[in-house]
Amino acid sequence: MSKVSIVGAYNTKFGNLVKKNRETGEVTDLASIYDLMLEAGKGALADAGVEASAIGGVWVGSCAPGLFAEQEHIAAFATEIDPIGLRFKRMTRCEDACASGSVALYEAMYAIESGRVDAALVLGVEKMNLLDTKGVTHALATCSFWPEEGGRGMTFPGLFAEYAKGYRDYYKLTDEQLQHMLASAAALCYRNGIENPLAHFGKGGPSDKLGLFTAEAIMALPPEKNPMIAEPLRLHDCSLVTDGAAGVVLVGPNHPALAKGKAVRVAGIGQAGERLAISNRSNMHELLAAKEAAKQAFGEAGISSADIDIAEVHDCFTINQLLCTEALGLSSDGRAGHDYVAGRFGADDKVSVNLSGGLKAKGHPVGATGVSMHALLYKQLVGEPIGLAPAKKPTVGVSLNVGGSAATNCVTVLRRE
Repeated sequence: MSKVSIVGAYNTKFGNLVKKNRETGEVTDLASIYDLMLEAGKGALADAGVEASAIGGVWVGSCAPGLFAEQEHIAAFATEIDPIGLRFKRMTRCEDACASGSVALYEAMYAIESGRVDAALVLGVEKMNLLDTKGVTHALATCSFWPEEGGRGMTFPGLFAEYAKGYRDYYKLTDEQLQHMLASAAALCYRNGIENPLAHFGKGGPSDKLGLFTAEAIMALPPEKNPMIAEPLRLHDCSLVTDGAAGVVLVGPNHPALAKGKAVRVAGIGQAGERLAISNRSNMHELLAAKEAAKQAFGEAGISSADIDIAEVHDCFTINQLLCTEALGLSSDGRAGHDYVAGRFGADDKVSVNLSGGLKAKGHPVGATGVSMHALLYKQLVGEPIGLAPAKKPTVGVSLNVGGSAATNCVTVLRRE
């Protein structure tokens, strides 16, 4: 059982943080990757009440900063969060596609558990909107198996469309049934997102203006407002291209920050890899590796799915929200879509899913997503929710963060002691 705890967290505003001149194509950066890192790092340290000089190392999750923002070797910049306190400390970047943030947190945990450090700062950051759509598509495609997928024009909507078709066919759903299920999952995230002041699609955003708070409203959109991206996935089945960062502070079992009463224990973690190429997978209706990661995390934490109060799941596409819900055991296999249609997983349910708005509404700055999940669950568990809170004060929160086409799968159990 882990004895590492989160004692502070911070999440920047998520969004399209650039200004683009449509006539000239000129792009003005409104919050650089460096700005976002500094804000998240300083904010997390302040929230934890831990001095930078007490941090043994910084671990940074970032997926493709060289492609997105022309800055590889991004971890070293974390020194600038506090040039005196952090100079000469170990700085490490972790990359596992969209799971980079969770993997960074796990690597920091291992350093604490080994006794090498007794406190760590974990950051996740991505600056995606400096590129145009073609550039973003290419950068993300490098997270697929390039020889068979990205290099042959396969996009991530296309990859997850294979899961959607596999799910539909395996459970013998009609196209209309599947569309209703996917739209129900999206609508839940849109409803939750407008309550989150940090969300990309928050209050006053496109989902709010269009009133996309029911499956029926999404399904009623004309084709030009919800075009098919990769059959059967439409625009509103896809997460957002987002800029943002998040940070958490981790400490060991004897750290003085624990005495401040705002600690949430990382009760269990699980990480499981799937075969990178989807052509090597026979199970395109479920996330077998995510189920294995959940088994590991739940076993370490001594819980079952029945103990979960809140969950943040990786809804990069609405089909993955269904698959993640089933992987955590919150729905039986093949039943998540029916449960979302029935209105489950809201703030007043036994277990609430994606109170933040999820990747669908909060946004998906790929390298930051895993850290953001942990940061916002932490805030919920210490009674300082950012956005919507569950009806019942939560004790156990779980994140399921996947990388690539669910090739990297990370499950974390957080428990408020």
